[in-house]
Amino acid sequence: MMPVPLLERIVADEIQPESADVVVIGAGIAGVSAALNLAEAGLKVVVCEKGLVGAEQSSRNWGWVRQMGRDEAELPLTMQSLRLWRQLDARYGIFTGFCETGITYVARTRVEERELTNWSKIGQAADLDSRVVSASELDRLLPGIAPRFRMGLYTAGDGRAEPGKAAPAIARAAQKFGATFLENCAVRGIETTAGKLSAIVTEHGAIKTSAAIVSAGAWSRLFLGNLGLNFPQLKVLGTAARVENVIDVPTMPVGGGDFAFRETTEGGYYVALRNYNIAPLTPDHFRLFFDYLPALAKTWRELNLRFTKMFFSELKVPRSWSFSEESPFEKVRILDPDPHMPYNLRALETLRVAFPKFASARITHNWAGIIDTTPDAVPAIGPIEQIPGLHIASGFSGHGFGIGPGAGELISQIVRGVKPTVDPTPFRFDRFGKTQSPKLQMSA
Repeated sequence: MMPVPLLERIVADEIQPESADVVVIGAGIAGVSAALNLAEAGLKVVVCEKGLVGAEQSSRNWGWVRQMGRDEAELPLTMQSLRLWRQLDARYGIFTGFCETGITYVARTRVEERELTNWSKIGQAADLDSRVVSASELDRLLPGIAPRFRMGLYTAGDGRAEPGKAAPAIARAAQKFGATFLENCAVRGIETTAGKLSAIVTEHGAIKTSAAIVSAGAWSRLFLGNLGLNFPQLKVLGTAARVENVIDVPTMPVGGGDFAFRETTEGGYYVALRNYNIAPLTPDHFRLFFDYLPALAKTWRELNLRFTKMFFSELKVPRSWSFSEESPFEKVRILDPDPHMPYNLRALETLRVAFPKFASARITHNWAGIIDTTPDAVPAIGPIEQIPGLHIASGFSGHGFGIGPGAGELISQIVRGVKPTVDPTPFRFDRFGKTQSPKLQMSA
């Protein structure tokens, strides 16, 4: 068995600039998309990545680019992001692997049927090209599907892209507009002057700037916590596999109550156990218990809470450090958790029942990633009012790959002070409340 499919690499810059108009902290798909938008607008942008561009969840997700099933508050941003996906490759001369294949959800139980039917009304209100598909239509839309499903929901405009290619490709496009990308360059903190952001401090020294974007994925809470800011964010383990030796299977992504699959550009399929997530207990689960209690009440059936070694490893992680100290981001450059094999094996088992032509499939790769989640499963995108000049684009709750280009565009518009394409109100950082007083290291 092999681990996660190959992540493409960029040619990173070697010299850290002394100053920048904007510093982006984290080079996942949202961070590189923000850098592309800012650099194309003529700003001097520096992206600091503690590990490698796109090496964490941005390259470990399923590769779905969907509007269907999104939170109603998130839907306008998702729709805008899909518009951007459709033009990325041609506009910038890159290859993200995006293909507008359509996506179908299928329902086996009455509960699943009710959920899809209810969401179809949200899609209709938003003028999406989603439609309910009867059981008799499913066989024509999804050749080879077993006759065990009551109905489906099909969105023709949705699609897929390649996680191992997309973030690096967007980063290379940003480099053509002059953006600087620093790999193995962790940001330890920030400096302020007169209460405003004046520099970010990396392990290699300071970069003077009046604007920065925290797009550090699962690391955002820890980074902001060192500044005295409380960003409610927990970690969920996502696990998936790649299978080969499959023919005559639908080329569009398909999701059921307990399976999901999608074809790759190389010909294999990514498979996963849909609606089943592992939540390794950490000290933050106890600190944020009441923040997440409403969400837990709704989704407890989908969560597998586990007491693992992660609890003790995170208990040892310092929650504060100085600029002169090695930060936690330098000690763990890339989050690379072990895949949960029982879930991968079960995903293939349930998939074989739903689509018998997966009977001969064999698993060739297994991998996992850490998904950063917020209490309402909606990201934080916008300014952090307590520190003028500091912004956030994080907490994507498993939706980051699909809405990454839209999120990057939105945060770039906010930083530049231009009218946003999408209303940023649902993504306000201060909607979580309970933000602490900043404890900042002030510059001279």
